[in-house]
Amino acid sequence: MTAPVAVLQLARARGLRLATAESCTGGMISAALTSVAGSSDVFERGFVTYSNAAKQDMLGVLPQTLATHGAVSEAVGREMAEGALTHSLADLAVSVTGIAGPGGSEFKPEGRVCFGLARRGAQTQVETVDFGPLGRDAVRQATVDHALHLLAAALA
Repeated sequence: MTAPVAVLQLARARGLRLATAESCTGGMISAALTSVAGSSDVFERGFVTYSNAAKQDMLGVLPQTLATHGAVSEAVGREMAEGALTHSLADLAVSVTGIAGPGGSEFKPEGRVCFGLARRGAQTQVETVDFGPLGRDAVRQATVDHALHLLAAALA
């Protein structure tokens, strides 16, 4: 598990600022990063875009992407991460969109989370992780932990 303080130290050492675009975590990644004193020199902003309308309004996710792929998709995760960069002063952004539960479907099961990682001047990375039906709280915490790991790996 990557500690928020480690992510902030890595970003600080490289002179980079961070942003988050969160759906299923509802701001938990931002909260983890800003729980560290002095994080304001690295953490630029966080977007909590729980609804599809918020994803479109705040991050510029295209309606056709949502209609074609659904909110829980790598395509939306990509547009969320890229939108966080576009609408902020950050250099690196992570996005999460998923099904924390309860619920899900045969095609998009509980515990599925799509991640995006966008960096200015680089190709956006996306991935899907199936954490499984761990329960809402555990899926959300696993999502935060994985997002922090992705940020740390990108900064290493």
